[in-house]
Amino acid sequence: MRRRLHPSAAVVATAAIAAALPAVAAPTAHATEGGPALVISTLPSTSPKPGEVYDEPATVTNNGTTAADGVTFRIRLTRGLDFPEPVAGCVYSTVENKVRQALCELDTVVAPGASVTVPVRFKALPNALMESVEYGTSATGEAPGEGYDDSYRRLALTADSTADLAATGDRAKARPGSEVTVRATLRNDGPGWVQNQESDDLAALLVKIPAGTVAVDVPKECAPFGVDGPSGPSAPGKPRYVCWSDGGTLDVGQSFSYTFVLKVDDDARDTKGEVKATSVYDIHPEYDKNPANDTAYLSVDLPGDPDEGSSGGAATGTGGATEGGSGSGGEGNDPQGQAAGGSGTTGSTSGGASAGGSTGNSTGGTGSSGGTGDEAVSGDLASTGTGGTPFIAGAAAAAAALGSLLVVAVRRRAKTASS
Repeated sequence: MRRRLHPSAAVVATAAIAAALPAVAAPTAHATEGGPALVISTLPSTSPKPGEVYDEPATVTNNGTTAADGVTFRIRLTRGLDFPEPVAGCVYSTVENKVRQALCELDTVVAPGASVTVPVRFKALPNALMESVEYGTSATGEAPGEGYDDSYRRLALTADSTADLAATGDRAKARPGSEVTVRATLRNDGPGWVQNQESDDLAALLVKIPAGTVAVDVPKECAPFGVDGPSGPSAPGKPRYVCWSDGGTLDVGQSFSYTFVLKVDDDARDTKGEVKATSVYDIHPEYDKNPANDTAYLSVDLPGDPDEGSSGGAATGTGGATEGGSGSGGEGNDPQGQAAGGSGTTGSTSGGASAGGSTGNSTGGTGSSGGTGDEAVSGDLASTGTGGTPFIAGAAAAAAALGSLLVVAVRRRAKTASS
């Protein structure tokens, strides 16, 4: 037997559907011949600020030929919305994708041509952004099914808030002809959670493979990027990829990392590719008001030419060449990846390629090369920093000493000949 709730006390909820793509509307509900045919009014749109409460009436009208004895009214809210307070006669639960639901029994009879008003109330949470609300009943007054029709509707809304998508790159050392692993990361710094429920243009990470390398192992979540969007299933060997999570959902503070294995060309030099926080069609999301952290880099540092006396690619941060460099090394988000100024020393590393999405910060050192135990180097590199400097300095000192002896010998010969 149904529990009944008087319409004036019915609870109302907020934004619903947590699917990444718009749900397919069900066919318009029709009552059986001679039965009730309930329809629900459309709620006004809104853009609530976090903390605000939405309170609007929804009207249920019976367009059928017989009365509806009791109405089951359902409200569903997406995760950035919640019910302000519980109401007697309603059962609350959380369903798939963190959707909050209220199922309420209205103790009323809706005669043919009559209407009943149900208040719909919900509040915007601190993480509110891209939300929706489902509300209504079925044509007969029983509990609604899935999908939408004249008796059960969906209201999409965008809260008055933002979300900050950030990209983090990686930096690794490699040797020509070897393979190296790099990781690209997409993160949501909030304050709003992200899920585009109105189109398939989901939050994504665009990855440009560094020149002089080939992607030989690619995450299954990453598709080749064509002219203006994904161009097929995941496959190696493409110059650009776009990566996104299942459903395109990013909660506040959540991040997704994508690991690529690159084969370095035999004649490759230091190189880097780009990582960009964007959408699957490379359209900057309107809710992201901070483009400063949208772009980062995937850098691959290689040893220098041994014939030129290089010490194997002096490390800046995690391995870039230094311009005079006693300053701090470059981070994964540094467009140049190089340190400037100073006395020509290299930076010591505090994070390596194996650290994943965000590269380690590096601080300047005196005569020491990059490299903690975490930083993997593909192949043997020539000694750098303190390992190479004593040898070079010693060779120079020996050459200077030999030159002095030759000068003395020549002078002695000259003196003997004159006497």
